[in-house]
Amino acid sequence: MWGSPWRVVGTGSLVRRGSSSTSSRAPEVVLTHERYPVQRLPFSVVSEEDRAAFERMVPGRVIMDPEELEASNVDWLRSMRGCSKVLLRPRTSEEVSHILRYCHERNLAVNTQGGNTGMVGGSVPVFDEIILSTALMNQVISFHDMSGTLVCQAGCVLEELSRHVEERGFVMPLDLGAKGTCHIGGNLATNAGGLRFLRYGSLRGTVLGLEAVLADGTVLNCLMSLRKDNTGYDLKQLFIGSEGTLGVITAVSILCPPKPRAVNVAFLGCPGFAEVLQTFHTCRGMLGEILSAFEFMDATCMQLVGRHLHLASPVQESPFYVLVETSGSRAEHDAEKLSGFLEQLLGSGLVTDGTLATDQRKIKALWALRERITEALSRDGYVYKYDISLPVERLYDLVPDLRARLGPRAKHVVGYGHLGDGNLHLNVTAEAFSAALLGELEPYVYEWTAGQRGSVSAEHGVGFKKRDVLGYSKPPEALHLMRQLKTLLDPKGILNPYKTLPAQA
Repeated sequence: MWGSPWRVVGTGSLVRRGSSSTSSRAPEVVLTHERYPVQRLPFSVVSEEDRAAFERMVPGRVIMDPEELEASNVDWLRSMRGCSKVLLRPRTSEEVSHILRYCHERNLAVNTQGGNTGMVGGSVPVFDEIILSTALMNQVISFHDMSGTLVCQAGCVLEELSRHVEERGFVMPLDLGAKGTCHIGGNLATNAGGLRFLRYGSLRGTVLGLEAVLADGTVLNCLMSLRKDNTGYDLKQLFIGSEGTLGVITAVSILCPPKPRAVNVAFLGCPGFAEVLQTFHTCRGMLGEILSAFEFMDATCMQLVGRHLHLASPVQESPFYVLVETSGSRAEHDAEKLSGFLEQLLGSGLVTDGTLATDQRKIKALWALRERITEALSRDGYVYKYDISLPVERLYDLVPDLRARLGPRAKHVVGYGHLGDGNLHLNVTAEAFSAALLGELEPYVYEWTAGQRGSVSAEHGVGFKKRDVLGYSKPPEALHLMRQLKTLLDPKGILNPYKTLPAQA
């Protein structure tokens, strides 16, 4: 359609070359308290009386079988492992209230867990905390077709919510690679950014209200569905991004935008990062209101996706790749804008090759190249992951810097992410975890980021792994106020201990 070198994606999805092999059993993950310098706080230990009490609160939903608990004790990256002996599965906020009131009285620590797709160790216990799973809190309470307001429980899986609202002509304002597993409550708890932040903004702006249960069992019902409510403190914002340390989110009211009638995805190859930046500048100027995503990845990302997941590149080999998505209400209007944009890119030399997809199957195939990078990296070895925000013009500079710094001690150093909001996903893979390699990475990565006035966590949260580097992004006064809020809402510190806030002596 566009002339050489453009190629429209063929009739099939991206080529799968062969099949991947899997080992019979993954190696056991080292206990968190053995790998990291952390001491257990003086919480009570779960007794037989406690287990019996929990069975009365959530009959038949108290899990104590070690094999069933194994998956909930280990994080998705298989880099942290707790030793919880009890997992509870409430169905209602009232049951959550009973559980937390009891745990508060008994001084029992609680780790709230959604889909367990977190990247910073925030969703798994560090020691023997009780795991409170939201998996059974998965009911859609209501959806209003006129306003697009969705009210649901916190355990609803993001992909299922997306399907629910799309059937009614709307879309979720959040889209993640982990959407098939992650829970909306966990998304709020970490203030997840996702792939379409550029179009719909952060969850802080789309969440209308929420319900949360405090550490002492108090149910805080701020489940409003109003666009405007200027009455006092906006309490819901305390819990968005708090990672389960201030309360357990049990329900949410979220505003869903109308479903676009026309969606297009272009996948482009660029000769350098300067061209990636210029492509983005051109993109914003020419596509304007229909631009919904602008993602980039380097050549090593594409090589790993091909090697480990057998997905073939739809464009010729390039140093960088860009995925541009547009979404609007009128196909002819969008096609005209996109045509002019692509023709200008082609004539300017900003791109070396590209392909365009307009139907849903082909669009999903192109998105898979970007969304499954994390999966490919996990198959490459042990992964050191850094999710940082930087000024857009300096976004990729840290990647070649680290390649030179680490040399052969790292298998791969890659960079990809959301260029539209300055979010770099920096990943380093190695054959196995190495304290020496970690010492080369930290605090160097955080110092480099702070030197650019960036953020040490762009969208994955702080969790356990980043709690002691929060000072690189927040002044002492802010940290002090955070501690005061934690003490006010959770005086015994039972909610997700060892997470988010820096360790105290």
